Amino acid sequence: MEEKKVPKHIAFILDGNGRWAKKRFLPRNAGHAAGSKNVEKVCELAWNKGVKYVTMYAFSTENWSRPDSEVDALMNLLHVYVQDCMKKCKKNNMRVRFIGDLSKIKPDLVAEIRELEETSKIYTGLNLQIALNYGGRDEIIRAVRKVCAEVKEGDLNPEDLKEADIEKYLDTADIPDPDLMIRTSGEQRLSNYLLWQLAYAEFYFTDVFWPDFGEKDLDLALEYYANRDRRFGGLKNV
Repeated sequence: MEEKKVPKHIAFILDGNGRWAKKRFLPRNAGHAAGSKNVEKVCELAWNKGVKYVTMYAFSTENWSRPDSEVDALMNLLHVYVQDCMKKCKKNNMRVRFIGDLSKIKPDLVAEIRELEETSKIYTGLNLQIALNYGGRDEIIRAVRKVCAEVKEGDLNPEDLKEADIEKYLDTADIPDPDLMIRTSGEQRLSNYLLWQLAYAEFYFTDVFWPDFGEKDLDLALEYYANRDRRFGGLKNV
């Protein structure tokens, strides 16, 4: 019997927290809290099904336009998550990394994030990437600036520029590109997420709100992926 294909890397867009809360006559922040609690559950499910990398879209560069109270609540949730993850990453044998521009994040939270990254880098289980103050266009611009600096210094000839010259400056430089992108809540767009890395990924959209996304929903996404005829440039990926 042919072994079922499992994506090595899944990228998630965690959408629908606010609508989940509204449906229950709760404040939006309650939805974000419920969504935060679901991250560990889904990570454990993914690892148990053979997934090696999971990337979660936690806070985009555009999210700063939300009301200050909501942004503050999201940052507080992240602080709690980082503190909790510090305790659980050893138990879960999970490496945690953050991608995005952290220059706008409060220094005390950045210090906690760096500590978590340093502490967890020895673990060999699931690799979890959290996209914080992340935007795909912003990431590419930051990478191109560094490439331009190489050109300016005479270390790179523009005529010799290759994909690898840009990829080495992306936030995901040593992380394989996602095979599958899952977005919850029924929306069907990328929202400036991993624009470079998702070039050949399969996209799966579900109407389920993120706080309700569970094992059966993940199984449906994995079944969808397994049934896709993966081709690159017209050639089957074997």
